[in-house]
Amino acid sequence: MCGICGVLDFSNQGVSQALLQRMTQSFSYRGPDDEGFFVNPPIGLGHRRLSIIDLSSSGRQPMSNEDDSIWLIFNGEIYGFETLRKSLKEKGHVLKSRTDSETIIHLYEEERVQCLHNLNGMFAFAIWDNKLQQLWLVRDRLGLKPLHYYWNGHRFVFASEIKAILCDPTVPKDIDWDALDLYLTLNYIPAPWTIFKNIKKLAPGHYLTLNNGTLSIKPYWDIPIDSAQWELSDPDISNDQKNRLYKLVENAVRRRLISDVPLGAFLSGGIDSSIIVGLMARNSEQPVKTFSIGYQDLPSFDETHYAREVAAFNHTDHHEFKLGYKDILDVFPKVLENVDEPFADSSAIPTYIVSQETKNHVTVALSGDGGDELFAGYRMYQGEYWAHYYSKIPSFLRDGLVAPIINLLPDTRDNPSLEKIRRIKKFIKGMSNSFAERYYGWREIFSYSLRKDLLSAPLRKNLFLDHVQEIVGKERNRFAGDIINMMLYMDVKGLLPNDMLTKVDRMSMANSLEVRVPFLDYSVVEYVFQLRGDTKLRGRTGKYILIETFKHLLPPSLYDRPKWGFEMPIGAWLKKELRFLVDEYLDKATIQKQGIFRYDVITDLVDKHMTGRQDTSWHLWNLIVFQHWYKRYF
Repeated sequence: MCGICGVLDFSNQGVSQALLQRMTQSFSYRGPDDEGFFVNPPIGLGHRRLSIIDLSSSGRQPMSNEDDSIWLIFNGEIYGFETLRKSLKEKGHVLKSRTDSETIIHLYEEERVQCLHNLNGMFAFAIWDNKLQQLWLVRDRLGLKPLHYYWNGHRFVFASEIKAILCDPTVPKDIDWDALDLYLTLNYIPAPWTIFKNIKKLAPGHYLTLNNGTLSIKPYWDIPIDSAQWELSDPDISNDQKNRLYKLVENAVRRRLISDVPLGAFLSGGIDSSIIVGLMARNSEQPVKTFSIGYQDLPSFDETHYAREVAAFNHTDHHEFKLGYKDILDVFPKVLENVDEPFADSSAIPTYIVSQETKNHVTVALSGDGGDELFAGYRMYQGEYWAHYYSKIPSFLRDGLVAPIINLLPDTRDNPSLEKIRRIKKFIKGMSNSFAERYYGWREIFSYSLRKDLLSAPLRKNLFLDHVQEIVGKERNRFAGDIINMMLYMDVKGLLPNDMLTKVDRMSMANSLEVRVPFLDYSVVEYVFQLRGDTKLRGRTGKYILIETFKHLLPPSLYDRPKWGFEMPIGAWLKKELRFLVDEYLDKATIQKQGIFRYDVITDLVDKHMTGRQDTSWHLWNLIVFQHWYKRYF
């Protein structure tokens, strides 16, 4: 993995290597092994390298073709690049290194934009074509690697991380209020928005070209639009389907075992990471190094006993770490400084710590990310099952009796029984006869009405609901009425890259650790969306076909274990050990001076949580994270 940045200037402001050096230094942890620059106005490129393939100086970037007319900076990994190298050599190209990145230069020479269809991997890269005076930026299909840019009509600045773009003093730091609304809604800010009005994210599966002052963005990949039609006829799971799924995932794992540095795996004890570890164990000559994290004195949040079972089952070299609230305090500033914009997924903190500990043993780790979004692992998908039955209750009973009684009950994430009440409340609150409104309601953190009360400035519209309705309308025929696949599609395009993959990339790269994600090999993704939704969610059982396919790789105790996720016990800690964060970041003087939020609404959220009437820990954490970010930047 690496970090990339660059400046293309059509005015008289110029491009300096000193600026590029400041930019690369801002994310030096992404590439601690080497750095390089190419400055040839109007273009300047910078690169930091984490050496994984070909550790020699031959892999230094920026990298050029034979006549120095094409220059590349690349962040990521291309799988199966050896085959591409062989083909390019047969066509007469001279390759100076053994790296995967160099193949992209020569593929671009051969095929231009069409070369993207030959690239399997995770990547963000930039190519400067000196003859065409054209800059070409690309982000991988699923959005595993980040890419941000700023454009004001004459100066274009881009980088792996926002903080690098802000190293350029010409880039303004204005808050995008629509992005803040989305953050409060989702806990993250989806592409193309960032918290800064003039800085954007390049969306997954898209490329950007800048030529003669004209910027163009186009998609190059999506879930094949006719995919769901292929296997709609038979609701039963066939041996052929299971065999094909097994081979695709196993081949994806094998491709990700190629490395010139030590390699291991994250092991949460859940279905997804356990399958990846099982396949690694069967395709590795040495015991797989596995890494798990748990919580001290909070057994309802601790899954390490499941991870130990999987480790023993696969005879791995297992490493386990237990966290307390002091560990969270130690890394809290580091975590938030490495996301550059508000990002309130609290599991970023344990992800940072497990990456930190894992880096002490290996440089590359495989993970099970993507399994939930591909195979219906989240409880939200089960909501669609229950929605069918709940909608049959007469509305006067639902709205006049059931909902009011449920909403009077206390809830908390810290108690298993009261956590069920919280989930029921969430289900009822998001319940609607409209699929788009259900999806929106079950995804939102701050409701629209609460956001309107919280924000001092009026909201123009319910931005995320409008966004969801637009997607549902546009993609109405993609899955022929298959609502589960539609939900999965929306999460693969939205939640996955903007939350889950952002978290993994930032927290792992902050520790100079590369994380590879076999489930998100695009060959696996395309096939999984050829399968009916009810092969993934069978009744109330999520990941049905996944478990049936890989059951022999799992200890029996995992077959029916409840879904918990990589959550942090933030609710319990905010009431006690981390209460001072509420007092420090959400105090009356700070909120009123800032003028963004209404203090009385925040006071009500704090009171509900501290008295146990309602678990508002995610709301409070969302606000604490924003305040920390705001204090740092403004």
